[in-house]
Amino acid sequence: MGCSSKPPGLSGLFAALADTTRLRLLNLMAGREVCVCYFVEILRQGQPKISRHLAYLRNAGIVEARREGKWMHYSIRPPADPAAASVFSAVLASLRADKRMQADLAKLDHACCSSQKAVAPDGAPHPVILASPAEA
Repeated sequence: MGCSSKPPGLSGLFAALADTTRLRLLNLMAGREVCVCYFVEILRQGQPKISRHLAYLRNAGIVEARREGKWMHYSIRPPADPAAASVFSAVLASLRADKRMQADLAKLDHACCSSQKAVAPDGAPHPVILASPAEA
């Protein structure tokens, strides 16, 4: 999250959520860890643009990254602040009901999880389903 040790408040959260590409990224990460290559494939946007949006989400404190070899994996880190966490949870729930977001998830499932899946980009690892905080 940069040099600041203080997490962004509600205004920082709203700023992070104020972009369609970032909402699409969050939707794809909901409940799973995803390699950046899948974002590029599904959103059909260049890797530099995707990386800028992911960096914005990381700086807002709602996404974390993990490197495995040459691959960067991203997952959601819910806000610690109860008010921000409530807003964030409501946003994720509303994304699940959106037709465009559902189409993105279907593309992700097809790209990595179907029996007739395409070959993972350059041998990229498949997204990993994460345990919900209630299950952990």
